[in-house]
Amino acid sequence: MLTLLSQHTSDHNSGEAMHRLVERFPTWDAVLAAPVEAIEDAIRPGGLAPTKSKRLLALLAEVHERRPDWDLDFLADLPLEEAKAWLTSIHGVGPKTAACVLLFALGRPALPVDTHVERVAKRLGMVPAKMPAAAAHDVLEAMLKPSQVYAFHVDLIQHGRRTCHARGPKCEACPLLERCPRVGLG
Repeated sequence: MLTLLSQHTSDHNSGEAMHRLVERFPTWDAVLAAPVEAIEDAIRPGGLAPTKSKRLLALLAEVHERRPDWDLDFLADLPLEEAKAWLTSIHGVGPKTAACVLLFALGRPALPVDTHVERVAKRLGMVPAKMPAAAAHDVLEAMLKPSQVYAFHVDLIQHGRRTCHARGPKCEACPLLERCPRVGLG
């Protein structure tokens, strides 16, 4: 749910929305039984609450239909591609959300490619500049050993937030400057 709430907002705001959601509704069953307006009110700090509340309820309803006990631990035992396929078969779950669930909730080596990971990987020439984010998941993940996925994800996000900004990257302070194909491109 946090991945859904994090779309188009800051970590702070999505964290606040998630905190308010679980504070008001202690179980997923309680969320599912709540009126959409109550969900919307709870997640308002995350922005786009009218849209996200409806998506959240639809997603929960589909998960509950497939897994009435809410237990997704079975995904830890499936081959990685099957686990990704199961998650992305849920309406509204794309490769990034599936990878977040697998990596952070189940410790699986699935690589979420968010805006920072995508931008830094493209600037460093790890994937082609015009490659869609959905394709970048598989290409970047294939470059890594399973034990490297978590650190790679976190490091690229931090690098994208601290140094390699979308606008005005701090190239002069970049520890990867010597390896960056953008150097000298203006």
